[in-house]
Amino acid sequence: MIDGKIAILAIESSCDETAAAVLVDGRDMRSNIISSQIDIHKLYGGVVPEIASRHHLENINGVVEEALAEAEATMDDIDAIGVTYGPGLVGALLIGLATAKAFALATGKPLVGVHHIHGHICANYIEHKDLEPPFMSLVVSGGHTNIVEVTDYNDCKILGGTRDDAVGEAYDKVARVLGLGYPGGPKIDRIAREGNPDSVEFKRVFLEKGSLDFSFSGIKTGVLNYVNSEKQAGREINTADVAASFQQAVLDVIVTKTVDAAVELKKDKIVVAGGVASNSRLRTMLEEVCGKKGIRLYYPSPVLCTDNAAMIGCAAYYKYIAGEIDDLTLDAVPNLPL
Repeated sequence: MIDGKIAILAIESSCDETAAAVLVDGRDMRSNIISSQIDIHKLYGGVVPEIASRHHLENINGVVEEALAEAEATMDDIDAIGVTYGPGLVGALLIGLATAKAFALATGKPLVGVHHIHGHICANYIEHKDLEPPFMSLVVSGGHTNIVEVTDYNDCKILGGTRDDAVGEAYDKVARVLGLGYPGGPKIDRIAREGNPDSVEFKRVFLEKGSLDFSFSGIKTGVLNYVNSEKQAGREINTADVAASFQQAVLDVIVTKTVDAAVELKKDKIVVAGGVASNSRLRTMLEEVCGKKGIRLYYPSPVLCTDNAAMIGCAAYYKYIAGEIDDLTLDAVPNLPL
């Protein structure tokens, strides 16, 4: 314990960030160390799993040591060890999971496996001390696009998800088509501010009536076709206009479906999570619509939007106090359902 309160050491390695954190009573973040591999993977235009795993292996021990040092804690102060065990890249997950198991075995501390999406949602508890379930959550990241009903701290139900590309993946692919580089989300968000979102008409895909699922492969193809046709016609492409139009088409669908789900299920709070939660246009649109509907909107600061271990520590805390403890047979599950 730290200051007489429950302390969690958390580890996150599901993709290309090696992260460790110390959380006290779930919401008091004493440290949150992230070793990013963005500069490495941008050379390849996306995350290379084998390279990600290798760098996790090189970085993990140092990151954990730094998290403990910044929190002014030792393993004697830690009550439990939280770790992401899915979904994610299997090799990357295994590095973090093996490290957490080693600490648990060596110290006799309980092990708590955390679902990555649950972790993203819990980042908001750190940012907003007054936030409590129930609420509707929108999880938008490079690997996930989900509308999630949260009824309690450990009870989540996915109401809708992507049928093809996740929204962050679509951003990356469109950024590549436009020559903006990787990662695509921040680059498109930035340049779209200079463009006209009504300049190019890209199709909004709502799927069948009543569905809360998403599909972004069509709009990705639409952008590619538009760029190719303009080039073939010898016309100059306004990259800012295309980026703004693509983003507006995507976010129109995401915002509409999320708010509709909240209204339908009588939720007066919407919680946004994941890397794309830091998108400025998404935040503006949700603020406008939620203000009109009387829905309270929550989202984390950018450092808690991206993959980090603090969010895993928060989720682990609520599982730990509920008695949801795992043993050393816990395995990585790359396609773990929520």
